[in-house]
Amino acid sequence: MIRKIIQIDEEKCNGCGLCAEACHEGAIGMVDGKAKLLRDDYCDGLGDCLPVCPMDAIHFVEREAAAYDEVAVKAHMAEKHGTADSTADGQHKGCKSTAFHGTIRHNPEASSNTETASADHASIPSALQNWPTQIKLAPINAPYFEGADLLIAADCTAYAYGDFHRDFIRGKILLMGCPKLDMVDYSEKLTEIFQNNDIRSITLTRMEVPCCGGMEYAVKQAIAGSGKEIPLKVVTIGIDGALR
Repeated sequence: MIRKIIQIDEEKCNGCGLCAEACHEGAIGMVDGKAKLLRDDYCDGLGDCLPVCPMDAIHFVEREAAAYDEVAVKAHMAEKHGTADSTADGQHKGCKSTAFHGTIRHNPEASSNTETASADHASIPSALQNWPTQIKLAPINAPYFEGADLLIAADCTAYAYGDFHRDFIRGKILLMGCPKLDMVDYSEKLTEIFQNNDIRSITLTRMEVPCCGGMEYAVKQAIAGSGKEIPLKVVTIGIDGALR
């Protein structure tokens, strides 16, 4: 089948290994000091490896390639880590954040403020200005896009950061999604939105985990594809809710 898949330029590759670490499918390995695509059917085509490459040595191509094989990936990752945990429940773990186990420690003062606010939740209005918010469902053209300061949010950020409405959504038009869950490349849809509307600025909120690299890459590709110079601010949020 013809599909989108990564291609690694060995001449540009400096052997840093960051792409292999970012690939939660185990599709990339280090061979003779260079990054290699181990098997076509391990690559899901979402490109979490692209934004971490400091040499710009990885790009998407469309070519004849075996379909992504989730079963093969789970078996490969289980063998790689010497455990069958990745297949125990029959669900692919995907994001490396699932490797985290334990209690997330929050600032006590911040927790106290959150509890107080929750008790008086009616006093906290929503800052949302548009609907729908999911990238897949959003229109290409809409009046609220004109002159907008756009917030593009990875799904988890709204739950990880306590004051998300106040600090990020307020005064902005919201689009949100997760390329891993939707199994799509958002760059094409976002490119059309940027091209057909007067977007004043873009803020991207992403989690610190590698999965969110695909979101950042899609936004940057869409800005480049739109032919416009739109200011972009990337905000990274940790799994503990702190800004990185």
